[in-house]
Amino acid sequence: MEHVIRAVRAEDWPLAREIRLAALQDPVASVAFAETYEHALAMPDTFWQQRTTDAADGVQVRQFVAEAPDGRWVGTASVLVERPAQEVRFGEAAEVDQAHVVGVFVRPEARGGGVADALFGAAVDWAWSLSAPRVERVRLYVHEHNPRAAAFYRRFGFVPSGRTVPAPDDPAAREMEFVIERA
Repeated sequence: MEHVIRAVRAEDWPLAREIRLAALQDPVASVAFAETYEHALAMPDTFWQQRTTDAADGVQVRQFVAEAPDGRWVGTASVLVERPAQEVRFGEAAEVDQAHVVGVFVRPEARGGGVADALFGAAVDWAWSLSAPRVERVRLYVHEHNPRAAAFYRRFGFVPSGRTVPAPDDPAAREMEFVIERA
């Protein structure tokens, strides 16, 4: 694979904004992301700057990107640190210190070449490397109508926990929690 997998840097905010907007225009965005393109497009530069700075700091969140040789970002995945006493961002409250993989996206032209595996590997490895807090599990949510993503997560070792929550845009639909527990 010719792509470099790396964590974002604070100055990367324009690229972080661009890839998020591209992800939200993907045909499966409505079942893959809890945000709309229109909402993200309306956010000011200061929002994107802070979001990227937080992800670069790597304290409560870390964003990884797949960078092509020409500097173009072809994929991204983020990891949120969740603790029992924290406010719930999505899904159910954390019962243990855990990490939550979110925002996974690979541009269509880069799919099938190992980019998603490399991004996911970096994200999960980072979660397991944390010592304060030491996470006990890594989780993610997948929409019940996104079997392609569910198959990828299963192949990576995630298993359904049996927990579901209503999908943000359609309370009749379900988001299924998948987890990997610390060995």
